[in-house]
Amino acid sequence: MSADGPPGAAGDARLLRRTWRRLILWSGGITLAILVVLGAAIYLAVDRSLSDSTEQRLRDRAGQIADFIGQTPGQDASLGPQLQTGIVFGGPSSGTLAMVIGPANESVGPQNSRFDGLPDMTAVAAARAGATDVRQTSIDGTPIQLVSEPVVHLGQTYVIQVIADRTAEARALQLLLVVLIVGGVAALGLSVGGGSLYARRALVPIRDSLRRQREFAADASHELRTPLAVVRGSVEHLLRHPASTIADQHETLDDIKAETDHLTELVDALLLLARADSGTIELERQPLELADATTTALEPLTGFAAERGVTLQLDARPTPAVGDALRIRQLITILVDNAIRHSPPGGTVSVHTQPSGDRAVVSVSDEGPGIRPEDLPRVFERFWRAPDAPSGGAGLGLSIARWIVERHGGTIEASSPISGGARFEVSLPTR
Repeated sequence: MSADGPPGAAGDARLLRRTWRRLILWSGGITLAILVVLGAAIYLAVDRSLSDSTEQRLRDRAGQIADFIGQTPGQDASLGPQLQTGIVFGGPSSGTLAMVIGPANESVGPQNSRFDGLPDMTAVAAARAGATDVRQTSIDGTPIQLVSEPVVHLGQTYVIQVIADRTAEARALQLLLVVLIVGGVAALGLSVGGGSLYARRALVPIRDSLRRQREFAADASHELRTPLAVVRGSVEHLLRHPASTIADQHETLDDIKAETDHLTELVDALLLLARADSGTIELERQPLELADATTTALEPLTGFAAERGVTLQLDARPTPAVGDALRIRQLITILVDNAIRHSPPGGTVSVHTQPSGDRAVVSVSDEGPGIRPEDLPRVFERFWRAPDAPSGGAGLGLSIARWIVERHGGTIEASSPISGGARFEVSLPTR
């Protein structure tokens, strides 16, 4: 997106750069937001899954001990020997640590059953209130999860507290967090890089459109300047001769009329192209007879051809087509008018219509100088005129013709046959 070139091009380049940066920022910002939400959801889901799995394991262990206590006969004093230890390892819930706390908050079992920080008396008090308490905390920097469940035995309330070390889970979550961060940064980098390339490609048609718009305005200004200068010069001439009659200044008035007609034609063409670019022109697609449309379009051009000494030759075979009759006649008028202007006195302009498979074809040929091979790719460009083109015209007619054909879903081709002259062939759909 170089800023080289005329000031207008530099302004377009700055606008495109700003738009490019905004597209990248939007792309990166949206990607970042998605990654943050998705990463947080994954992290919380894994954390919840691990926590629920550990909690279920602890509840199972507490249930086993509760069942054992409920089956123990005798008085309260016999519970301790029956449990053998206050802290139990192994069993179906391996990896857990279980403690039984008596009615007086004493550990039931051997004296070494108390560890620093265990049992968690806050959890014990919560369990004595009559509900199972589940919480996560830490002991000497070690993350743990514990379940405290109340059990009534012989009229006394005991609390079973089962603990699980969450160090492995914490490490797994840390590793997951690192993976999410590294992966997120990599994904964000790829998104910004891909967004940058995509934005550049997406801005190409916009850049081309701005360039065409700038060239269109410059060409239109150039084309309008000449007839306006003629009109202004003619008016100044009339002002310098206020005593002259209309008969005396009829040549000057003819010049003004001719240039006014030229300006009207040019402005009409510019408005049509502007509306075509904005997509506000709707075409009526109806069955029509191409031969009849061609005949109607040629009638107003007969006098113009006679003035220039050119013969119009029509070979109109019945050719059904589908399209907008008004635009089709405008298309044929443009092609035939262009052919007449490029034909020498005594020349012939041939117009043919004929069906070809599922297409309707109309061709216009003249006996003029033809089109140079290097000019063929440019004949339909706006405001482009060949160096040897006859005076008059603004180089917009063929651009309008191409627009009409393309809007009908057809094709238009220009060629310069070996025999001489130029030939334009239009192919339109028949349904």
